[in-house]
Amino acid sequence: MARKKARTVYVCEECGAEHPKWGGRCLTCGAYNSLKEFKIAPEPSTRHTAQTWLGASDNPPRRLTEVEAEAMQRIPLTNREFARVLGGGIVPGSLVLIGGDPGIGKSTLLLQVAGELAERQGVVLYVSGEESTHQIRMRAERLGIHAADLYLLSETNLERIVAHIQHLHPRAVIVDSIQTVYLDSLASSAGSVTQVRECAARLLQTAKILNIPIFLVGHVTKSGDIAGPRVLEHIVDAVLYLEGDRLHAYRLLRSVKNRFGSTHEVGVFEMAERGMLEVANPSELFLGDHRADPTGAAIAVTLEGTRALLVEIQALSTTTAFSQPRRTATGFDLNRLYLLIAVLTKRVGLKLHNQDIFVNVVGGLRIAEPAADLAVALAIASSYREKPISRRMAAIGEIGLGGELRPVGQLEKRLSEAAKLGFTHCLVPKTSRPVRAEGIHVIPCGTVVEALHAAFKSGQHA
Repeated sequence: MARKKARTVYVCEECGAEHPKWGGRCLTCGAYNSLKEFKIAPEPSTRHTAQTWLGASDNPPRRLTEVEAEAMQRIPLTNREFARVLGGGIVPGSLVLIGGDPGIGKSTLLLQVAGELAERQGVVLYVSGEESTHQIRMRAERLGIHAADLYLLSETNLERIVAHIQHLHPRAVIVDSIQTVYLDSLASSAGSVTQVRECAARLLQTAKILNIPIFLVGHVTKSGDIAGPRVLEHIVDAVLYLEGDRLHAYRLLRSVKNRFGSTHEVGVFEMAERGMLEVANPSELFLGDHRADPTGAAIAVTLEGTRALLVEIQALSTTTAFSQPRRTATGFDLNRLYLLIAVLTKRVGLKLHNQDIFVNVVGGLRIAEPAADLAVALAIASSYREKPISRRMAAIGEIGLGGELRPVGQLEKRLSEAAKLGFTHCLVPKTSRPVRAEGIHVIPCGTVVEALHAAFKSGQHA
């Protein structure tokens, strides 16, 4: 039987898409001069391993009623923000991928988690393909980590890494990063599409067989996506993104995939000298500190997973100097902003056709849910009319094309969070049943016009 020869493919460095021949532009993501040549060796042994790692011959199909329903015991963490994003704790046997920009704090956060697990649970293995053990020790000293059961390993050969895991049988493993490890059986270099895919599959096998959680650090491309093939995100059980501006201290850990929890959870951290510190009350970060009521500002109550957050929406409306007015949104969907401007122009009567409009979400948070529509509209109207809105008033509601306010989910939970932070009034959509919350005056409104009238009236008497 003739031996299969290695084939040549061209892989995009930006999105990981494979192409049979070279081109000046990637047909998937549109990046120019991003295709690199890779030699892919035949994979009969790897494919055989992937089919038999669960022991297919010893694992016949079973009836649903015959499978024991065992309660999933998560590994608890004192780091509540990290545990929240994971769904309440670490699931044994899970494979978690964490991505983020260089220098954002991925290695620091995972080293802190490794130190906590080593002190409370037992042996933890931290594998680094980018740093030596001495460099990791220096960072651990700075973070105040002195766990005796935390083992450090500087290695890039995956066979050796798996051998150490099988020998130590740790409670958790961190691999920093998946783009630096490689398999000798594959001819391509570390970080290539084939290496990343097969290394992740091998680590998945190890996690499931030994029933230990494994955390992978993933590099990101210029567009912010995790480098490598898209199948990498399908292999793992959870995908977390660490976001934030390196010039600012605050970081957001966001879950975009989680087989064991919510996919919309957000954890908030502060990068300090002692590492990544939890933020006890994230809403305070996203609320500006103003003694007087400013114009062009309104408070929205949004939901990130199971957490209610209050954020400040800032808007600036100014007469344009050009024939085409500018519309800019930071942290808010630009197409949604166009819709709200059209509603304010048509249904409310604001003459915004010659206004440059800028909208910003304070604190670097990105808002995706439509419950913030009313706060954005109030901020724009406040800036245009030069009338302030009371700092003690929040706004909740989705705006329809007819100018009506549509109801949103978990309204009571949003109102409760606003009351805890000292807000006394809240504009909400008018619903069929009355909504009440202790410590806050609820103002139901049916349309944007009613909401604007109530907001400016309350602002005059605040």
